[in-house]
Amino acid sequence: MRLPKLSLPKLGRKHAEVPEVKLLKVGKPQTLEEAIAQSPYLAKYLDGLERRPKYTVDLGYEVNVGEEISLLYPLGKGIYIHVETGGEVGRYNVIEPPRPDPRVVEETEVAIATMITKMEKVEGDKAEILTNLFKEAVRKGKLKAEGDLGWILYHFLREKVGHGFLDPFLLDDWLEDISIPGGGRIFVYHKLFGYLETNIQVDQSEVDRLLRSIAERYGKVLSFSNPIVDIHLPDGSRFNIVFGEDISLRGSNFTIRKFSKEPISVAHLIRWGTLSAEMAAYMWMLLDTGVSCFICGETASGKTTTLNALTAFIKPNAKIVSIEETPEVNIPHKNWVREVTRLHTGSPVTMFDLVKAALRQRPDYIIIGEIRGEEGRIAFQAIETGHPVLSTMHAGNLGQLFQRLTSDPIRVPKSHVDSLNLTVFQARMERGRRFIRRVTSVNEIIGFDGETGQLNYMPSFTYDFDEDAHRYTGSSFLLEAKVLPFRGWGLEDLDRLYDEMRMRTEILRWLADNDPKYSSVWRTVIEVDNHGVERVYDRVRKGLEPWAGG
Repeated sequence: MRLPKLSLPKLGRKHAEVPEVKLLKVGKPQTLEEAIAQSPYLAKYLDGLERRPKYTVDLGYEVNVGEEISLLYPLGKGIYIHVETGGEVGRYNVIEPPRPDPRVVEETEVAIATMITKMEKVEGDKAEILTNLFKEAVRKGKLKAEGDLGWILYHFLREKVGHGFLDPFLLDDWLEDISIPGGGRIFVYHKLFGYLETNIQVDQSEVDRLLRSIAERYGKVLSFSNPIVDIHLPDGSRFNIVFGEDISLRGSNFTIRKFSKEPISVAHLIRWGTLSAEMAAYMWMLLDTGVSCFICGETASGKTTTLNALTAFIKPNAKIVSIEETPEVNIPHKNWVREVTRLHTGSPVTMFDLVKAALRQRPDYIIIGEIRGEEGRIAFQAIETGHPVLSTMHAGNLGQLFQRLTSDPIRVPKSHVDSLNLTVFQARMERGRRFIRRVTSVNEIIGFDGETGQLNYMPSFTYDFDEDAHRYTGSSFLLEAKVLPFRGWGLEDLDRLYDEMRMRTEILRWLADNDPKYSSVWRTVIEVDNHGVERVYDRVRKGLEPWAGG
């Protein structure tokens, strides 16, 4: 879109009309009409489509995962995402302010650089400083440009303090990772829609230029002699770079593992069918009591997402130590000690080292991102000394899990495996033309049979593949053996125990239907912890928000 040339005032000219620099709004337009009014370039994009996509502000409310869809949602700052599923590969189309002529950006850089050199000190937020200098350059007539000044400023800031063409992707909390296999299309993994091909195509020289610039900004040396670099971005995302054509035949590539500001909640998982409200209520009661649980499944089955969602059920005042190689766990507890391994610089600090150190920190819960090696033995020592552990493992069923735990390199003695209370198995499966994630079973570990060499367990929840539904078996050894005495109740209170599970189920179902945000689940957990489940359930029955006081 080419706009009329702006006539800017010369210095000293009286009564000159100074063009207004309209900043792109950070907020998200609530309707498509409002979005078009704020961003005229969006109308041009929509005019090129055969049919208009559905507009939504919050995917957590509007989307049924797996349906073939055409959906438009805002990210703020004048950026919109249009997702189309179906066909060979789904599409992720970025709509952002039109890019100005490169000469305009260059002239802007020169004008502002000249102003910066005359400043005695440059302190504070870089984006804010550059924005003020841009406005000053316009006001004084030092910047003459064609196009909307707000759009020019957007692209100038994107290049100077942002991450170039990656900025729209980094702004989208619904993305899990962003990657490019070499020069060409950028690909993303969307939390709801899986792998998608984007409309952003970048040639190899631009990829190399951006990667060098980002590495330099974060104090890393990126060269043909040092071609592999890991960077942690300010938002917690992990940026892995493989540089050069000699080791990456299609050219330099990168993968960014995104870190979400607000993670997917258990209410989202209920809404999408990953688990049932009844299963979540059951997990809530157990984690509130303090049980050790491993969430297991194959690659991309959603183990870490489920782990992170379930951590909201741990008591709000608990001290938690999390240990990971890549920081992915994001929990709301205030007393949270967050530790990551150090493997590439200085003296190595492994998962084993950190888990061993955690035993001296008196945590109420230890969360291990994933157990792969000898840290598993220390995790079981922690469990046996009264420290509940949550973790994930690659295993498709209980037999595989038992084999992995008792074999190299973990080598937990077989007779000690039964100190683990609970296993949750999750899978990514195809139904029709779509992929879904489902918890396939929840198993309570009863004990180890030394004579048969087998682990005795009782399934509390199973998954009906034909009906795509979760079934509760009707009773729970752990609820009766762990939660009942924890409440100070006797066997005569069994009905009361299962009534509590039913009330928690209804509370979670209300959240899934009405307000599935992680923050809303957390506020509800706090309310139940402070005032009891009956009071919160009573509010839900009346159609009120469960966390409100009064």
